[in-house]
Amino acid sequence: MAKENMKQYVEDVLELIKKKDWNQPEFMNTAKEVLYSIIPVLEAHPEYKANKLLERFIEPERVVIFRVPWADDKGELQVNRGFRVQMSSAIGPYKGGLRFHPSVNLSIMKFLAMEQVLKNALSGLPIGGGKGGSDFDPKGKSDGEVMRFCQSFMTELYRHIGADIDVPAGDIGVGGREIGYLYGQYKRITKLYEGVLTGKGLTFGGSLARTEATGYGLLYFVKEMLEDAGMDIKGKTVLVSGAGNVATYAIEKAQQMGAKVVTCSDSNGYVYDPDGIDLALVKDIKEVRRARISEYVKKRKKAKYFEDKDGSKGVWTVKADIALPCATQNELDLNSAKILVKNGVKAVGEGANMPSTLDAIEFLQKKGVLFAPAKASNVGGVSVSALEMSQNSERLHWTFEEVDERLKGIMHGSYTQAKEAAERYGVKGNLLAGANLAGFEKVATAMQAQGWV
Repeated sequence: MAKENMKQYVEDVLELIKKKDWNQPEFMNTAKEVLYSIIPVLEAHPEYKANKLLERFIEPERVVIFRVPWADDKGELQVNRGFRVQMSSAIGPYKGGLRFHPSVNLSIMKFLAMEQVLKNALSGLPIGGGKGGSDFDPKGKSDGEVMRFCQSFMTELYRHIGADIDVPAGDIGVGGREIGYLYGQYKRITKLYEGVLTGKGLTFGGSLARTEATGYGLLYFVKEMLEDAGMDIKGKTVLVSGAGNVATYAIEKAQQMGAKVVTCSDSNGYVYDPDGIDLALVKDIKEVRRARISEYVKKRKKAKYFEDKDGSKGVWTVKADIALPCATQNELDLNSAKILVKNGVKAVGEGANMPSTLDAIEFLQKKGVLFAPAKASNVGGVSVSALEMSQNSERLHWTFEEVDERLKGIMHGSYTQAKEAAERYGVKGNLLAGANLAGFEKVATAMQAQGWV
């Protein structure tokens, strides 16, 4: 079938999304980026069009939306909205995080779920894709309020998940505390002690290296990408945005590899430390005291703090060799990309989910900047979640070294699949297109084999 016909097929499907999901801009943008990039796979398999594979790929297998009533510390009733998008189980049970943040809506959940399907396919592990969460904001809430919310949230969610059905994990606003409360309520209702959530505490089925996995995995991916281009990460100056789980352990692994990380940020602003970020101090501020990153400069005299109404965008004005956006989606826009290029950046590696806008990515690639896309470079977190599922199923507990070694292998596989798919379909060096192509190939093959479901 001619190339133009497959392009038309993609445009017809995008028009279908526009008609049905006109109020879901984040989902529409993701679908556009993914579907145009997989045209070469469609050309190689014209039978996919006949079997309406794209129409099925973009439609979630199931979407659950529910109310979450809970009592605050004053005894007053609050009501939030909960979501779970079960996008695809073609290659395994649904797998993807829960996000508690005021920005959560159906469009964002669907875009993250679609990304998760492709990302999970690249992990090489038997896991499908999903995403969920709520517009609840845990910031400023007491432990009791968070617990009551999590218990109410799980009182509905438990009906739709299970160790072999759907295994959620954490995401923005959902850390170890929240996972513990969610798991306790699931166990209380179902009487089942099973691997239904990942990111659990080590005393009740969690995995070593899960906390570090996304940040560490990002650096394993970026290091391999740099080495392929004849560069060494050692001695490079690195910008990191964010100060949460992904950013913290990206900083840690970059420093272990001999790089100098000079920034980190939160939603209020960013810090620049010319001597290199003091990670122990960042951990104390964010993990122990749960304070703002502005506290950093009180202990580091040479460091500077900059308020930033756009969150972490100011980070990208600092001169460096490597930029690692690890905060949130769309934090690195076209203007930021232009500043990075002007300042001589050599590589950008995405730690957060889709932190770069499409026009920023196109500009970086056009200027020859090495680009590691999130769906391939931040697959470490979900991969170690899947390894946690394996340990739960086997009733075993692996050492940190065992898990970390498997993580290195998974990140090597993710990089290799994206790189080779890009070469195979004529877009050599474009790891974003390669990741989409490789991930879609695997999911589409499984869907085709399973019939019209």
